[in-house]
Amino acid sequence: MSAFSTLPLVIEPADLASRLDAPELILVDLTNAARYVEGHIAGARFVDPKRTQLGQPPAPGLLPEQAQLEALFGELGHRPEAVYVVYDDEGGGWAGRFIWLLDVIGHGRYHYLNGGLHAWLADGRALDRDVPAPAGGPLPLTLHDEPTATREYLQSRLGAADLAVWDARNPSEYRGEKVLAAKGGHVPGAVNFEWTAGMDPARALRIREDMASILADLGITPDKEVITHCQTHHRSGFTYLVAKALGYPRVKGYAGSWSEWGNHPDTPVEV
Repeated sequence: MSAFSTLPLVIEPADLASRLDAPELILVDLTNAARYVEGHIAGARFVDPKRTQLGQPPAPGLLPEQAQLEALFGELGHRPEAVYVVYDDEGGGWAGRFIWLLDVIGHGRYHYLNGGLHAWLADGRALDRDVPAPAGGPLPLTLHDEPTATREYLQSRLGAADLAVWDARNPSEYRGEKVLAAKGGHVPGAVNFEWTAGMDPARALRIREDMASILADLGITPDKEVITHCQTHHRSGFTYLVAKALGYPRVKGYAGSWSEWGNHPDTPVEV
């Protein structure tokens, strides 16, 4: 049995600290190169957040090429029995995006360190500067479509009674006042709740404890299929994570996000 098998998706620094030597653990740091070099949780392997995205216009947030993912997960030492713990230093955006990647490759054994590096340091826990060597070369992966909403899929679902579109951008983007694509505004029917509003600054950026009731008030409920997006499915990595952590059974990330939707000639827009 894994040392992590009794833990929920979202874990606390004490949960991780007592399991850092677990042989199944793959600890992933999604901060930035400079921050990682300054100090990271012992044993953590750095993943440049850019490697989690395709990075090409007009929709840089789309899934990387399969060969890129196979190289990345080979370096991490991916294996069927692995348990991933992921963290960042921004409250969960990049970490949540990585959890979405794990869902895409069909690997459901993962946890998010609540509050990430901020919570770890707030607990007075030590950092390390040792850098693990890459574990191996590229390995074959099977990619799954279920965690992802394509533009075509989202368009086909608009207006459905069992659909909730969670827009994680800031309100000025949602209202079309700040325009970061050819078109401004939002997906018809989308509900806006900015990603950072789901973090608790008083608790080192941990996920707010009242998120379930907030989402219920917004109509983003477990009986619906939740499709979450932002501009590039970075900020909505956090909202994807939150919905998964609350046990929502049908959650998809719209990887194309507004950079795709807002630049496509045939997509409907509300302002």
